[in-house]
Amino acid sequence: MREIIKGDVLSKRSEHARILDGAEVSDAVIASVRQSIDEHVGHGGRRPGLAVILIGSDPASAIYVRAKRRDCEKAGITARDFDLPAQTPEAELLQLIDQLNDDPDIDGILVQLPLPSHINEPAVTNRIRAEKDVDGFHAFSVGSLALRQPGLRPCTPRGVMTLLNYYGIKVIGMHAVVVGASNIVGRPMTLELLYMGATVTTTHKFTRDLEAHVRMADLLVVAIGKPGIIQAEWIKPGAIVVDVGINRTDAGKLIGDVPFSEARKRAAWISPVPGGVGPMTRATLMQNTAEAAGISVSRPSLPAE
Repeated sequence: MREIIKGDVLSKRSEHARILDGAEVSDAVIASVRQSIDEHVGHGGRRPGLAVILIGSDPASAIYVRAKRRDCEKAGITARDFDLPAQTPEAELLQLIDQLNDDPDIDGILVQLPLPSHINEPAVTNRIRAEKDVDGFHAFSVGSLALRQPGLRPCTPRGVMTLLNYYGIKVIGMHAVVVGASNIVGRPMTLELLYMGATVTTTHKFTRDLEAHVRMADLLVVAIGKPGIIQAEWIKPGAIVVDVGINRTDAGKLIGDVPFSEARKRAAWISPVPGGVGPMTRATLMQNTAEAAGISVSRPSLPAE
């Protein structure tokens, strides 16, 4: 998506940070996907098909998959569900993926992670054909982004970029700091930011003096899954904070990696948990599925000033 310039974002600081509302933006993205798909179908095209594979009964995975299936209905995408027992052999899962790879009515294949310990995750993600890799986990997908030739991009990092773009935040020239280097978020997030012209520092478990790196960030993206990993006083005044972490407290409350209330007093923009990056990940999955079917998705409308 194009970037929209609305002036110097870092100067737009008030007493409390403005909210990067992923729920609002995801609705706009899904509405754009729906409009593009309906126009495609109206011209005689086929609705995109998404195969959703869930292995086992992990409660968090089951909840997330149900949400993805609801998003498919909103977006006008045909979802085909494959719920397999936790003891499913790896060979059986790979055989199912092969069948879906060859199915002309399936444009995207999603295997919900994490997988049971007896199944090799890279073997599964790389078994999905790159052109049907709507999660963006295939080595070809990530490699294409690294070479500045993006195709189907990893959903969470692309969703973060869409969220920033929606609010007119131009990252070119910013010093971005990514906390976390996972294959799902941290590494491809770094590639997305490089692609859009940011200067990027990626921190990880071997990083020395995390605080010093965070203090220099114009844009801070935190994706560790460890509450309290970032202290609010480390955040540069006027910075943009994107919290990708999702953690559940003993009381059952969902929180991020960043102390929201305190960080909001220092940042210019901040994403909440829940309601920030999570909805964007699912909306981007819908966008990737439409694009895998050869449908160009129109950009969502910008919010009113």
